[in-house]
Amino acid sequence: MEEYNVTNRNKVKRVAKRASYDKESVYRVLDDSFLCHVSFVVEGQPFIIPTIYGRKGNTLFLHGATTSRMIKTLQEGVDMSLGVTHLDGIVLARSAFHHSANYRSVVVFGKALLVEEEQKEEALYVISEQVLQGRWDEVRKPNARELKATTILAVDIEEASVKIRQGGPIDDKEDYELNIWAGVVPLAINALSPISDDFNQEMKVSDSVRNYLKNHFV
Repeated sequence: MEEYNVTNRNKVKRVAKRASYDKESVYRVLDDSFLCHVSFVVEGQPFIIPTIYGRKGNTLFLHGATTSRMIKTLQEGVDMSLGVTHLDGIVLARSAFHHSANYRSVVVFGKALLVEEEQKEEALYVISEQVLQGRWDEVRKPNARELKATTILAVDIEEASVKIRQGGPIDDKEDYELNIWAGVVPLAINALSPISDDFNQEMKVSDSVRNYLKNHFV
């Protein structure tokens, strides 16, 4: 099993038994989402920006307007971190102190490199597929003007860690005698019924959306 090196940056110190550093676990958590939060510093001021991403191998792709502060800063090669979290449940204990949450989280460290013009469309395809598989093949592709207005960054994952909590509450031994309900309220992100826009009310929902709903519809 291939793992990232454990350093002062990515070492999990709080409840370290829940942490792992193997690439397969990192990729699994990343692949279950498309929304991340990117952290960086500009002139001593820290920022954290939500954005979407796509993964190919050990590389994450980010995109944005050429005028974006995040994009302009990251392409200078500054140190950055990126976080992804899945909230899987509220853990309700018998004591207020032992309430918790079930989650899967990844923190990534690296530097961003500018994606060259001839590779932009491929990178955008990766991001599109991360959000909704098959959609790219259904839509008009970006034209030259749109590609010029968009900057793509590639972040090779230098270091990363995964932290996962699963299971029920862990109470103090004496608290198990209390007449208080304890357990887990599971949480998940689910899709609702698609809403067609005003210009194609009579059109059938596209294949990519129907395939997405098979796994995400409540």
